[in-house]
Amino acid sequence: MTEHTHPHDDDSACAVAHTPVAHTTVAHAPATAAVPAGGRAAGERTLVAAFASPVAGYLLRYAADLGFRGLLLEPDEARAAGAAALGFPLLTAAPDDLDETVDFVVTDHHRPELGVLLRDALATKARWIGIMGNPHHAGPHVQMLTELGVPAGEIARVHRPIGLNIGSRTPPEIAISTLAGLLADRSGRPGGFDF
Repeated sequence: MTEHTHPHDDDSACAVAHTPVAHTTVAHAPATAAVPAGGRAAGERTLVAAFASPVAGYLLRYAADLGFRGLLLEPDEARAAGAAALGFPLLTAAPDDLDETVDFVVTDHHRPELGVLLRDALATKARWIGIMGNPHHAGPHVQMLTELGVPAGEIARVHRPIGLNIGSRTPPEIAISTLAGLLADRSGRPGGFDF
C-alpha cells in the first residue's frame, strides 16, 4: 500500500488506489508485443496502465475484452516482479514512441515517480493521458510537473478524473468508468444517457 498523508485519507476511491495488487491469473491471453511500434493493424488501440494497482489489473483485463492491447508500466522493480503475475507485457519506463493509438492511464497519484512518468508520457504523441484521483482535491501531478519545467499547456493535457461519473468506488467499477470514458472520447460522444 502506498503511504500518503493528505486531506482525503478517508476518501474510499483513494483508499482503493492504495490497496495491494491481488495476484490473480488472467483468463485470456493479452497481446504479446512489448511496446507500441509500427506494423500494427489499422485501428488498433493500446492501453498503458501506469503503476501496478488493483485498478490497473482490472483496466487491463477489461480493456483486452474491448480489443485494446494492454501494457502495464511499473518502474519499481520490486512491484514489477509482483505485477508480472497479471500476465500483461510489462514496461519499466514510458516508451518514447507512444502514438495516437495509445491511451495512457495513471492508476496511483501518490507515487514518487509520478512527475517524471507523466512528463515522459506528455513528450510522446499518446492520444489521451489521464490520472486517477478525486476531482474535488488538487492533483499532486500539477506541482510535480511544474517543478520539472513542464509548460502549463502540456500539464492541461492530463485528464482528471479519468472516468465517467457513475459513482464508482471499487477497482472494477473504476476500471469500467475509465474504459467507458475512453470509449466515449474515442467516439466523440458525451458519455451519458443523451444520444
